[in-house]
Amino acid sequence: MPRFYCPVDLTPGAEIDLPAGAARHVQVLRLQPGDGITLFHGGLGDAAASGGEFDATVLRMGRSDVRVQVGAHHATEREAGRAVHLLAGITANERMDWLVEKATELGVASITPLLAERSVLKLKGERAEKKHAHWQAVAVAACEQCGRNRVPQIYPAQSLADWLAGQSTRAAADVGQRLLLSLSPGTGPLHAATPGTQAVTFLSGPEGGLTSTEENLALQHGFMPVTLGQRVLRAETAPLAALAALTLR
Repeated sequence: MPRFYCPVDLTPGAEIDLPAGAARHVQVLRLQPGDGITLFHGGLGDAAASGGEFDATVLRMGRSDVRVQVGAHHATEREAGRAVHLLAGITANERMDWLVEKATELGVASITPLLAERSVLKLKGERAEKKHAHWQAVAVAACEQCGRNRVPQIYPAQSLADWLAGQSTRAAADVGQRLLLSLSPGTGPLHAATPGTQAVTFLSGPEGGLTSTEENLALQHGFMPVTLGQRVLRAETAPLAALAALTLR
């Protein structure tokens, strides 16, 4: 059954007009009155407090609007047993889109695109705002496809120094254990550093990796260096490999 992100209050029996994005998707799929769909809040904002997903039935198809009747609520969640927050160096071209999409499918809790010193893509101002909105939309679409009912938060792109400064106001449990992907000799394997189900913040760099200044800054703020093995993975592959190892257990 087609699934749609619907970040509004959903009450069984209520009739609602779908948000513009979901309505366009329904129209593209050429659904008709009487067809069944699934709606979910998405985990962003107060409307998502109940979680889970809702049955719904298409009532009317307008030129630019779609009206549905909300059906039964199902307390279904498909989240990973461990919250993993990615701090990922922004990669070139459309590789960052791919990273956001696949990380969402793998169960990431949040992603902070990192404006690393070696990042090819430089973002600021209106361009940064558009990219942020685009990546959040990529995460929404991935949730619709993979069955997740909680949309991961995509934070605005920022430098490592700015991220670290912002963590001073957050509880340590929110970010959990801090891990840094490193190629330094003697670095221990990821699996040995992450027993149990404690939350993890995983930091990896862009093409070319983090600079020594950035890596040292991370180490000074409690990040533990870990390795994924002897092979050198691409910037968009490494955080996904780590995410899979941390969540698919």
